[in-house]
Amino acid sequence: MRARDKVAVSALRSTLGALDNAEAVPVGETELRGVALELSPVGAGTTEASRRELSERDVEDVVRAEAAERLEAAARLTTSAHADRAARLRAEAAVLLRFLEHH
Repeated sequence: MRARDKVAVSALRSTLGALDNAEAVPVGETELRGVALELSPVGAGTTEASRRELSERDVEDVVRAEAAERLEAAARLTTSAHADRAARLRAEAAVLLRFLEHH
């Protein structure tokens, strides 16, 4: 796999994880209590948690935040020992920002 592809895959994989997290609906503490085991629902789909549906704007905000996070981290890596890591973070941010331009 080409180095550029690896950078893109890394950026997209972690951003997909961030989007998945953004879709999660917080479970209230009260929902976790008070259900006796014998009253727990059983069967297909009972362990599925509800998910939020992200708007296009929500997705863009998550992608923009992921890019900003990488650029900020790269800016903190100022020593020459970290130059490769900083360059990779900037390249990942560029991949994400290109996605926003084309979207």
